[in-house]
Amino acid sequence: MTTTKPKRIAVAVNPNAAFGRGRAVGPAVIQSLRGAGHEVTTLVEPTFIELLESAKKAVATKPDALVVVGGDGMVNLAAQVLAGTKVPFGLVPSGTGNDMARGLGIPIGNTEAAVEALLLALDRPPRIIDTGRVVNADGVESRFACVLSAGFDAVVNERANLMRWPKGKSRYNLALLRELAMLRPLHYRLTVDGTVIETDAVLISVANNVSFGGGMKVTPDALLDDGEFDVLVVQPLSRLAFLRIFPRVFKGTHITDPRVAVYRGKSIRVEAEGVVAYADGERVGALPISIDVVPSSLRVLAAVP
Repeated sequence: MTTTKPKRIAVAVNPNAAFGRGRAVGPAVIQSLRGAGHEVTTLVEPTFIELLESAKKAVATKPDALVVVGGDGMVNLAAQVLAGTKVPFGLVPSGTGNDMARGLGIPIGNTEAAVEALLLALDRPPRIIDTGRVVNADGVESRFACVLSAGFDAVVNERANLMRWPKGKSRYNLALLRELAMLRPLHYRLTVDGTVIETDAVLISVANNVSFGGGMKVTPDALLDDGEFDVLVVQPLSRLAFLRIFPRVFKGTHITDPRVAVYRGKSIRVEAEGVVAYADGERVGALPISIDVVPSSLRVLAAVP
């Protein structure tokens, strides 16, 4: 398959995506892009930090696109490197959660279909979406594109990232059940566009995308390009109540429960003691954190609007 004009493309590959089960995806993507006549620079490093630095150097040469191969962590890399630039990113999912691919309508579990979608998108204007700008308690600034977690969900994420079994999204479910045994609400001071909300909660998410954790539709009405976050707050629940409401998260029907609230806003501050935040599955740091939406700041090669 050829395109109207060959492009210079940097391809950043996470060889450890899905615990190494996606190792064959990167070479397949590179081969397909070269077969379509594009000039490809391959970026593979042993750590995320080193890959981030390599991606920054590659983007400084002003390629026509950065393609990331992996899961939502690689989307986070793209957001860190490309937000505010005119360089678009393409995504071929090979991770565990792949929630940004879901939100963008990119095929999951079918590398050939994902590459075909990417090749088509290379010849079309990029879709432009929002990102979140985060400043943590140490004053360190970062970006995210999908969902930021700052509660029980972040604790589950941290445990899931350390687990080596099981593979796939069931890992998140098992991590959740393990942490459920120690479930306790925390007191939060949540500020949404200047309005302060003092609340006890077990789960807090600031979302640009619909889902996280491999298809959990935590904020089913979220839009990637509406200039606002959807902020999910789950008030204290017993373990039994949590287990009853949890299956509904995969359909997004949990938001009808009276103990679940969704706020919308452009500027969010989350404060609590002893809580670490995660964004796109990557560790952000301890609370408090401030989060601002940056509208129309990331260009995406995604054919589905």
